[in-house]
This record gives sequence, structure tokens and C-alpha cells, in this order.
Amino acid sequence: MGSTVVAVDPLYDSPAGADELVATAHRYGRYRLYAEHERIEIDLGRGLLQRHDSVQAFLRTGGARGPVADPRAAAARTSYFREEYAYGTRAHIGGVESFLHHPRLIAGAVEVHGRPVVEPAIAYANLMVPGQELATHTDVPEFRGANRKGLPQWLLVVMHHSGLFDPWRLHIATGIAWFQDSDDGQLRYWPDGPGAPPVVHAVRANTAMVLDTDSVFHAVDPVAPDVEPPLVRPGAGLVAGARGDDDADGRRWTLSDGDGTLVATYDWDDLRFSVSWKAYCFADEAERDAWRDHTDDLTADAVVARLVGDLVARGRVPAGVAVDRDLGLLMIDEYVRYPAAPSPV
Repeated sequence: MGSTVVAVDPLYDSPAGADELVATAHRYGRYRLYAEHERIEIDLGRGLLQRHDSVQAFLRTGGARGPVADPRAAAARTSYFREEYAYGTRAHIGGVESFLHHPRLIAGAVEVHGRPVVEPAIAYANLMVPGQELATHTDVPEFRGANRKGLPQWLLVVMHHSGLFDPWRLHIATGIAWFQDSDDGQLRYWPDGPGAPPVVHAVRANTAMVLDTDSVFHAVDPVAPDVEPPLVRPGAGLVAGARGDDDADGRRWTLSDGDGTLVATYDWDDLRFSVSWKAYCFADEAERDAWRDHTDDLTADAVVARLVGDLVARGRVPAGVAVDRDLGLLMIDEYVRYPAAPSPV
């Protein structure tokens, strides 16, 4: 049985609604590398990348452009830019409120999870430059008492794919909205599971898709696949406005390296811009209140103990195994099953 995927077309009845999100992207100004937003470590898996599972799969199987031998090239292809527009009840920038509480996204969330109590929670923007792609992955899930603010992202992914923490899982619906037409940067997703063929969805302005991205593997095909993306270092930023140029129409964007060195300048239409929406979905108010009141929350120690106990029961590790980096790698290999490499584009 495949996962439910809801297409929203159009997202806004009036083009003005979509135009407001594009204006918000420009007003926000500066976007950081996704990898720099959070860095959480515990003894289990210490030293692993936050999305070590996805990076490992990308290096092993290659993305839509084929295998990647050089880790620096892999980083260049996948080092896209992100910023948060809203979190919880707080909008970080004006103009995003109508998107955060969009009734068509809320209706899609109900359809995806079959849970009628929906709490919109997050809106964030992703920007990709020519040559970049998004490696195959599932999104970072959440559980009561366990989220990306306190546990490494790869561990949360392992928790979900293991199935051991389903009673604590928060059912999150994700809406992905697009604001420009493009024949590149398609969404590639696996609604029938990682062993089935993917579906490729074209990017069209003022449309959206709602699905369970915590469970459905997905990727973004290359933006301008004939272009090699720039190598950027930590601290790089993608900024609205071109330095030293006449940019009266506000459509030029500057990519600067970590030391402030100018790397490239792009037109707005060169970039792939999407805004993602996330909402918690509950069966009823009692389930929502358990989340709000932090009753029956997980702890980091309980998470590790449950995973280790399962591995011991499977005969994969001995009792008393060291809780270290190698154990984290084993958990990724044991529980997370990625799709085969997509056909090169």
C-alpha cells in the first residue's frame, strides 16, 4: 500500500499570494548552508555527520548525475541553502502567516495521515544554485521528548525506520510549495517504498504537494545538470542583491564563501526556490495534549537502551557493547534501507 500524496494546484487562487512568498524570500536576505543550522552530538555515533545516513548513501550510490568519487564534489552538489520563516506560533518574518495556516495544506495533512487535529508548526525556504541537487533521504522525524534540538538527526532517522518508537512518533505532514516553472530540479520520490520505482514530479509555479516526507524517500534532481556547482566552505551565504552591480529590480543574488570572497552571482530565475511547510497531526485533542504537556516523553538514555537491546536480540551486537561511533554506523546500516541509485539524468 503506497503512501498518500496530495497535489495542491493551485496553491493560491490569486497570483498575489504566491508573489508574496517570492517577495519574502528576497526580504529575508541571507541564507546559510543547511549543514550549519544544527550540530548535536552524544556518545553514540560521536563524530558522525548530522545526516550521515544520507551522505553515506549518496557517496555509495551516487545522485541523479551518477557516482561521486570526490567527497568535495559531493558536498558541492548537495550544499544547498536554507532559512526558517516560522517556527511554532512565531513568524520570523512578515508575509508568511497565510502560508503557515493555509487551509489547502491543512486539508492535505488530514488526508495524508487521517488525523483531524492539525497544528501547523514550521515554514522554511530552500534555495539551490545551478549544479546542485538534493540527495535521496527521508526528513528528520520527531517523537515526544526527542527531536533535532536534542538528538543527532541521523539517530532520529534511525529511530523512525527501526519502528521501535512508533508509540511516541509525532505524525508530521510536509507541504512542499513551488513558485516558478522549471524543467530542472524535479522532485523524485518513492511513494511505494524504496524497492519500487520512483515518481518524478515537475516543478510548477503556485503549486504544492503534501506527503509524509519522514517516511517517503525523496530527492531533488539537479538544477542545471550541465553545470558544475561551486565549491563553498563553512560560513558561505547566498544573499539577495548583487555586490557592486546595478540591481534595481532586486533579482540578482550573490554567493559568497566563508571568508566573504565573492564566488558567483545569479539571476533569481537561475535558482531553485521552494518553501516547505510542516504540521503535527493528531488523532484527537488528548493525543495533542500529551505532546504539549510532555507526558510519557522519551529520554536519550531510553532511546539508546531500546536500540541496543534490539540489536542484542537480533544477535548483531553483544550485551555491553561500547556506545560509540561504530555502533552508530551499525545502526544506520541495520535500520535504514535506501533506494537504489536513480537513473542518471
